[in-house]
Amino acid sequence: MHVEGNGAGALLAAARLAPAAVVLDVGLPGVDGVEVCRRLRASGDWTPVLFVTARDDEVDRIVGLELGADDYVTKPFSPRELVARIRAVLRRVAGPAGREEVLALGPVRVQVDRRRVQVEDREVALTSTEFALLAHLMRTLSRVFTREQLLGAVCGYTSAAGTRTVDVHVAQLRAKLGAACPIRTVRGTGYAAEGP
Repeated sequence: MHVEGNGAGALLAAARLAPAAVVLDVGLPGVDGVEVCRRLRASGDWTPVLFVTARDDEVDRIVGLELGADDYVTKPFSPRELVARIRAVLRRVAGPAGREEVLALGPVRVQVDRRRVQVEDREVALTSTEFALLAHLMRTLSRVFTREQLLGAVCGYTSAAGTRTVDVHVAQLRAKLGAACPIRTVRGTGYAAEGP
């Protein structure tokens, strides 16, 4: 574990140490945590990012998730909860062990073991949560999941207040995959993946 006291130091440490995951306080002095995440993503660094903040505003969570954060924890929280959320994010990044899994639906191809997503010949960079959500839906074609079920399956927890985060991740996937995105909204229920 490595700790930095400001955003500029966090950026340098992330580049130097190549961590498995980054826990960012939104209120870092100097360059704040949101800007650190934005710069990491802009540079092509898709290391899982977990935001920690004192603000429990839905708009703040959505902004963080849209920038590419993988999870969001509000203060006060227990250290055990933080560790559990980090482990959940790392499990999503690692994926299932011992088998090669490739999912294909229309022009979208997901190489689960390599954590690669392609639309035709174009590679698409996804956050670990976006990747896990897409893979989960593509593994179970046409099955409709509620937002709560997707939170439990993909993020490892359920919370009525956090179900909007699923909508944010789906919107990000649609923006990144374009017309090829296989995710369909089932009005009043949730989401499903369907072929063309």
